[in-house]
Amino acid sequence: MSGHSKWNNIKRKKEKTDGQKAKVFTKVGREIAVAVRTGGSDPSSNSKLRDLIAKAKSLNVPNDNIQRIIKRAEGGDKDNYEPITYEGYGPCGVAMMVETLTDNRNRTAANLRHYFDKFGGNLGNMGCVSFLFEQKGVIVLDAEDKDLDEEKVMEDCFDAGAEDFDMGDEAVEVTCSPDDFSAVRQALEDKGYEFISADVAMVPSTYTAITGADEQILMAKLLDALDDDDDVQNVWHNLENEEDLDR
Repeated sequence: MSGHSKWNNIKRKKEKTDGQKAKVFTKVGREIAVAVRTGGSDPSSNSKLRDLIAKAKSLNVPNDNIQRIIKRAEGGDKDNYEPITYEGYGPCGVAMMVETLTDNRNRTAANLRHYFDKFGGNLGNMGCVSFLFEQKGVIVLDAEDKDLDEEKVMEDCFDAGAEDFDMGDEAVEVTCSPDDFSAVRQALEDKGYEFISADVAMVPSTYTAITGADEQILMAKLLDALDDDDDVQNVWHNLENEEDLDR
């Protein structure tokens, strides 16, 4: 769940071990619970919940799990999570934004500061890197073995309200305004496309590469530590060559 969507990284994340999958289920479960508490349990009238159910399914969360989370939140789940976004720099000045849902902000802040300090980065103040990112809806469609026609895909994406698309052999990355994300995702789903991922992401305007082997190792360890923390929902960064990290 870290970084701006690049197809090989998404594939790697979808091939996690069972233990890692359990953490993914926990994270998306928190998001669903918060969406139910703030907007109700009916996905037809709660677009955020509808999007999160689609996200959970794309992450192979069983439907029974999804329904249990919704019912628990509906019944007044005692856990009270608040969203907090942290900003900082990884090794070599890589800009990073960390989105969390936490029931203990002191614990979360202490953990994040520890990860950044341990792995060659530093946690900064609010606003220190957010100006380098723009919020976008990012939808990645599965194109592997689909024999998709590029002109038809382009037409469908723009008809759905997308701003841009980038088609490769294995996937199609579609971007849109965050305000249009839910409608675009639903329209593409209605057209029969299969999703690798769909989320509102923080997309960097500039990128930073890490070429040193030691710094790449530190960056990989920092990303893994953040991914393993239950409070961390998403990590957005402007690392240009994440595919070079040995993870």
